[in-house]
Order: sequence, then C-alpha cells, then structure tokens
Amino acid sequence: MALTALTVILSVLCGFIGALFWALHRVNCFLYERKLGEKKLWLPPGDLGWPFIGNMWAFLRAFKSTNPDSFMSSFVSRFGQDGIYKAFMFGSPSVIVTTPDSCRKVLTDDEKFKPGWPISTVELIGRKSFIGISFEEHKRLRKLTSALVNGHEALSIYMRYIEEKVVSALERWSTLGEIEFLTELRKLTFRIIVHIFMGSQGEPDMEELEREYTSLNYGVRAMAINLPGFAYHRALKARKKLVAIFQRIMDGRREDKERNVARERKDMMDALMEVEDENGRKLTDEEIIDVLLMYLNAGHESSGHTIMWATILLQQHPEILQKAKEEQEEILKKRASSKKGLTLKDYRQMEYLSKVVDETLRVVTFSLVVFREAKSDANINGYIIPKGWKVLVWFRSVHFDPEIYPNPRAFDPSRWDDHTAKAGTFLPFGAGSRLCPGNDLAKLEISIFLHHFLLNYRLERVNPRCNVRHLPHPRPSDNCLARVRKL
Repeated sequence: MALTALTVILSVLCGFIGALFWALHRVNCFLYERKLGEKKLWLPPGDLGWPFIGNMWAFLRAFKSTNPDSFMSSFVSRFGQDGIYKAFMFGSPSVIVTTPDSCRKVLTDDEKFKPGWPISTVELIGRKSFIGISFEEHKRLRKLTSALVNGHEALSIYMRYIEEKVVSALERWSTLGEIEFLTELRKLTFRIIVHIFMGSQGEPDMEELEREYTSLNYGVRAMAINLPGFAYHRALKARKKLVAIFQRIMDGRREDKERNVARERKDMMDALMEVEDENGRKLTDEEIIDVLLMYLNAGHESSGHTIMWATILLQQHPEILQKAKEEQEEILKKRASSKKGLTLKDYRQMEYLSKVVDETLRVVTFSLVVFREAKSDANINGYIIPKGWKVLVWFRSVHFDPEIYPNPRAFDPSRWDDHTAKAGTFLPFGAGSRLCPGNDLAKLEISIFLHHFLLNYRLERVNPRCNVRHLPHPRPSDNCLARVRKL
C-alpha cells in the first residue's frame, strides 16, 4: 500500500516537473511570438530556448568544447536544412541565417536591415562607431575615412613601416627562446595599427593601451553582466580608460596647434580632426574616438590571429609552405638589386600567397557572426523576419559548407585556383556597404609578415596538440607557445 502511494507521489512529482519545464520552455514564445498574430505562422523553424538566457547556454557550451559547430548542427538535425532558424540570442529574439543567398540578402539590403549588434557590444565599441550608426551616418563617415585606410598612397606609406616592424620583431623573437607567439603577434599588430592611426606613442602609453584593449576585446563576446569579476565589467572600465587616453592625446594636439608646434608626420587622428564633409561639418570628439576605438580593436586582433593561424597551417603542410616560399624567392630575384624593401608591385605578385591568406581566412573564420536588425518585416526564403528581431549572419556555416567548399575542413589554397567566390560564399570581411573598411590593409600586413617568415624563419610549437579555444576568437589554449627559429 505504502509502495503504491509512493509511486503515485513520484508520478505526480515527475508530471509536475515535466509540466514546469514545458511551461518555462514556452515563456519566450509567449513573450515574443504571441504579439505577432498570424505572422508567427511564417516564422522560420527553431527554438527560442529558456526564459532570459534563450539559447546562450547551448551556444557557450558548444564554443567552449572541441566542437563549436555542434551548436548549429543541433538546429539542422532538429529543424531541417533550410538554413534559417529562429532562436533567442544575446538577449533578443533572433533569426540565424546560414546559407550564402540568405547571408548576401541580409548584408546587402540596407533598406530592410540595419546594424543589430547587442547593446553591450555597442556600449564597448562606441555608439558613434560603424557598428552603432545609421546607414546615412555610416556612408558619410566611411567616405571621410576610407582613403585614409585603403588608398593606394596610404598603403604605400604603411607598407614601409609594417615591413620595418615585422623584420625587427622576427629577429628579436628568434633570440628569446620560448614565447607566446599569438601574444607577441598581437603586440606587433597593435603597435603597427597604433602607429598608423595615432603616430608614435611613448612606451608607458603603449603598454597601457595594449592592456586596456585586451580587456575590451574579451568583453565584446562575453555575457553582459556588469558586476565586478566579470569580463564585461572589466571591459567597460577599459573603454573608459581608453576614451580618456584618446581625449588627452587630442587635447594635446590642439594645444600644440595653437602654439604652432609642427608635427613630423600626420596620422589618422590628425586627419580625422581636420577632415570636413561637403557641408563643412567636422567630426565631433565622440565620433573620432569611437572610430579610432573600432579601427584599433579590429585592426590588430584579426590580423594577429590570422597571421598566427597562417603560420601554423603552413608549418603543418610542408608542400604548401615550400610552394609559397618559392614564390617569395622568385619575387626577390626579379627585384632590382638597388631596391630595398617590398613595394605594392611586389605585393601584387604574391598570387599564391594571396590564396594562402584567403584559405586561412576561410578556415579560421575569425568573426563567426555579424549582427543585423530588421527595420521592417522582411521576407527571406519564404519566412518572415519580424520588425525589430535580430538577424545573425552565421559565417562559419557558409565557410564550412561542403557544397561550396569540398572537404571544407582541409587547408587547401589550391581550391582558389581559377576560382572566383560567388556572392555570399566568402565573407571574412562581411559584405555590402558595411564591408570591413580595413580589409586591404589587413591582407597587406598579413602578407608582409608571411613573406619574411617564409624566407627566413620556422616555428617550433611546444604543444602542437593543445586544445583550441573558440571564444572570443579561435586560438590555441597556450596562445601558441613556440620558438621562432632563424634559418
């Protein structure tokens, strides 16, 4: 009798727990889908997850494992291969798009979609940076800054400085024994980008900038918990310090100008302080600081990580390394003996190395996703994306699609032979009007480093089989502990 009563109690308890779990799992649907009326019938398939956290635990669990793509694989296995799914990500009801066509539509349709980065990210990078402003403001700001970053004259000037720093760094690393290769690369690319944008800075300022940028970057992909001890809290404090540093430098330059103190070389900060649009309007201090914050963060993180992975992948594939090295040797042979240093003409002859860089960008997919927001109800592949919902353009799924890239996990620069990527199939720098404005500078920097590395150095990793971490960006857990050997 007692056993029967216990069985009944356990059955009721299990039923109650099951009903509670079902109800909790429906909270987000009730909050965000009910108000859509009949339009909810045309939402993509998917799962809005648990209240408040949505699908973020699943996302973080996957990207902290050895198989980050298990997150999207679970959507595909549960909801089919349409390549478009509803979810609740980064605090908002969202639609994830994973096919080239849907990615292209979202990235290029400025009438239907605007930047939709999480508020936490915008707070860190800046409301007046490219990720936080309207299409009209972006168009104006990009026009004012693009020539300063990617123009032919600008790249020619930057090239000499980049090469000088790369040669010096490689020589120094070869004398140090074991180093964290990624950490040293991030310092190198950071100092290069700071010089380009802000000129020469004193060592104390440079060290402080490096330290605060590291904290800022780790907070960009962290959960927005503004409490002591959390990455986002540290990142907000870092941003405040960076803003203060930039403002101090700008104020100093204005004082120098008033005293007619001449500067040896004008840099990006000078140009941004002086530039005017067709109506004579200058940029505000807030706009200048947010643009610099954005460029400096993106300009050293992506380049440093890509250089590291290109170096590792070349070492893992000796036949590819040898072919790339032979191309660089041939470029040196053709160059007049009176010329010293690389030129843009030399750079444009690096056809195979360019394929190596593109293949690295595809395999690594430094930025796994970009964020947009529907300005009005949008139709993608027969599904409705409601106004105000976020759209996550999932680059990883595109770059690892076997229909586009056979054997996609393989590092194979030859796949780019006589191959022009169709729209939406190769997205390392995004697409559309908001294509990364520093893409040409980044590829130039990566190629200059690889040119000198291939000719004169090799990398010996201490822990070649160590785990890879995927947040905030893919990197070996030991930051690529290695020795740089001079040949």
